Amino acid sequence: MTETTSAAIDKIRCDACPVMCYIKPGAAGACDRYANHDGKLVRVDPHVILERTVSHGGKLVPFSRTEDWDGKIVHEPSTFVTAIGAGTTYPDYKPAPFIVSSEIDGVDMVTVVTEGIFSYCGIKVKIDTDRYLGPETATVRAQGEAVGHVTTSEYGSQMLSLGGVHHLTGGSKKEGRVTCDTLMDLANCKAVELTIDGGASVVVQAGQPPIVNGMKEERMRVGCGSATIGMFAKQWHGKVDEVVVVDDHITGVLSEHQAGKLLDIADTGIKMKGRRSTPGRYFQVADPGTGWGGTNISDPLAILGPFDAKEAKAGLSMLMVSTTGEHSSYYVLDEALKPVETEMPDDLKFSVERIQENCEPALCTVLFMAGAGGSLRAGVTDNPVRLTRSVKDALTRVTSGGAPVYVWPGGGITYMVDVTQMPSGAFGYVPTPALVAPIEFTMKLSDYAALGGHMDHVKPLSEVQNGDDVRQLPWQNPIPGRWA
Repeated sequence: MTETTSAAIDKIRCDACPVMCYIKPGAAGACDRYANHDGKLVRVDPHVILERTVSHGGKLVPFSRTEDWDGKIVHEPSTFVTAIGAGTTYPDYKPAPFIVSSEIDGVDMVTVVTEGIFSYCGIKVKIDTDRYLGPETATVRAQGEAVGHVTTSEYGSQMLSLGGVHHLTGGSKKEGRVTCDTLMDLANCKAVELTIDGGASVVVQAGQPPIVNGMKEERMRVGCGSATIGMFAKQWHGKVDEVVVVDDHITGVLSEHQAGKLLDIADTGIKMKGRRSTPGRYFQVADPGTGWGGTNISDPLAILGPFDAKEAKAGLSMLMVSTTGEHSSYYVLDEALKPVETEMPDDLKFSVERIQENCEPALCTVLFMAGAGGSLRAGVTDNPVRLTRSVKDALTRVTSGGAPVYVWPGGGITYMVDVTQMPSGAFGYVPTPALVAPIEFTMKLSDYAALGGHMDHVKPLSEVQNGDDVRQLPWQNPIPGRWA
């Protein structure tokens, strides 16, 4: 037998994903998740089990108990078996890698765990910033490749939708690879630089402030311009004649606003550019940008027209401030009724600081979203639709790496999870390309039997805990199965 033939025989074929790698002894497959160890296919990463202990918020076992002693000197801590490192069900006819039984609060429970291979998945990113990132529907790029788009803005935040099956599989091979890498890095809480067509460059990292065009964002807006007027009108009353809160969406004007009217603040003759919505509320005072209040202006006077000489008078004072308090200026009208920038009085400086104080820290929120209503359900039951119905009927709780998820209404099991609530390194990939993410289904043992579960593959928790390559981590979230 030649060396070449011998080496070929020593290789083993991995069936954990559609790529079906041939793996040499001592080497890992293309995904770096499975390896050939002495002729056996093994999972490279350890299987993660979460454990609640007293040092991590667990409860002490009472010294005196009313029920009969069960013979245990120490009661077992609350433990949850995650799907991280568990392996997959591919090619999907197989039962899930671990179907674990345990007792929770006197009820026999079962948790079915598997690492799902998701082509239908993506990332929803919430970026707390007033700065303009780009027009809605604009393409978002990583390494020059299209990986998503800008979606609708929310209150104080701008949203990105990244990934999805069309970017993973519907474009070029490079687009799919870059999309997969971007999603995995974001899901694993790593920093990723994104560029937006016709907009900004932004560095996104879950749980960290966004960096827009090289500037780290410190705070999100306290509210829109109109809301800011409503919140702080009383604090400005008697200290300044006019206040303009500059905002890309709704700029507020104190003297015209209903809050100002109720405080008997006199008209000032101010004239605003843009489109008046209702008294004291103006749209489109400037184009969006990275300047004052998310507009493209650096000089706030650019949004004002000439003051009305019938109502304005020399000496009239005016504060202009952004919705984060990052920008502020104080003006006094001269004899020609033109605003002249002047040193801001201390009591107005305090009001600007109060706006800043009421702004929450600017952060990036990263939610992983995937559809689990496909073939991985066969790893749970011979009749997959029963699992879907069980989830919809709240008989089965879905988690991802032990973290709670939101399951969308409607068909399928489409879920979202906050990646910062998951253990580090929870996500992987396969080069098809697709993401690999942990998913767990927890239910009563009797309900599992009723939905046609693989009862002959159920094993006790103690057997899994004592297995090889197990890594125990502190448990941060409520134990699945404990419904309020």
